[in-house]
Formats: sequence, C-alpha cells, structure tokens
Amino acid sequence: MAKAVLLMALCLLPALAMAIRTEKVKEDSLKLEGKVYCDTCRAGFETSATTYIEGATVRVECKSRSTNELVYRQEAKTASCGTYRMDIPKDQGNGICDVVLVSSPQANCATVSPGRDRARVILTRNNGIATPIRYANAVGFLRNEPLAGCEAILKQYQETEDSY
Repeated sequence: MAKAVLLMALCLLPALAMAIRTEKVKEDSLKLEGKVYCDTCRAGFETSATTYIEGATVRVECKSRSTNELVYRQEAKTASCGTYRMDIPKDQGNGICDVVLVSSPQANCATVSPGRDRARVILTRNNGIATPIRYANAVGFLRNEPLAGCEAILKQYQETEDSY
C-alpha cells in the first residue's frame, strides 16, 4: 500500500511541477491597451468632437535603461473603435517603454499631433499593480482642417476654465 502511494506521488510530482512552471510563464505576460484618435478640432487634446481611428498602426518600443538600446518592439493596428491591444510576453521591468504612433489610414487625419505622438507605459509586474492589464494614454493625429463647429466646442472649454 505504501509503495502504491509513493509510486503515485512520484508520477504526479512532474505533472505538478509542469503546471506550476506553466503558471509562472503566464504570470510574466502583460496586456497593453490604448486608443488612437483624430483631433478633429486641432485642439491638442481630446474633445467632444474627437473621433477614433480604425486601422491606425502603433508600436511599443522598450529601451534598456543603462545602454538606451532597443530591447523590445511590437506593432499593432487599432480596431473599429480606435483601440489596440497587445500581448506583451515578457516583463519589461528594466526597460523604458513608449507607445509610438506609426501611421494613420485616414488621409485627412495623418499628421502626428505634437506632444501626443507617444505615451510612456510601465510594462512590469514589479510595481504593485495587481492586474496584468496596462493602459496607455491616448495618442493622436491632427485633422488637416478643423471641423465646422469646433470654435463653439473650444469656447465651451474656455468658459469652464474661466468660471473659477
């Protein structure tokens, strides 16, 4: 009886070790999410007239803190609502990572918005965030010409600011 229990334990031990190792690999991966928008009013920020771009390309780039060499790169395209999602297979704890705009499929909204062309992201689990999902700030392109009605929209923002 004791031999049977010992034999069963020896058979289950490798399977248990593999299950733990598989969980460890999953534990290192992260998911990155963000949005790409078209600044239809050329305001420099998202407004109520902002639209989100389907088919835009973004890239995440991580550089070594010590050498500034590129250590990780991945591209993604946005879905119909302007969102992108990337699976980051490995913790990038020692890297400085940015989401960078690459291209827009909209000819009338393909100029990179200064200051909104990249977003810094923290792609490590060693920071106290419990969830594996990381969110990047929205990045955007400028429309060639502002939409009609943008003057009124921007005026609303000024009225709110001046009312303090």
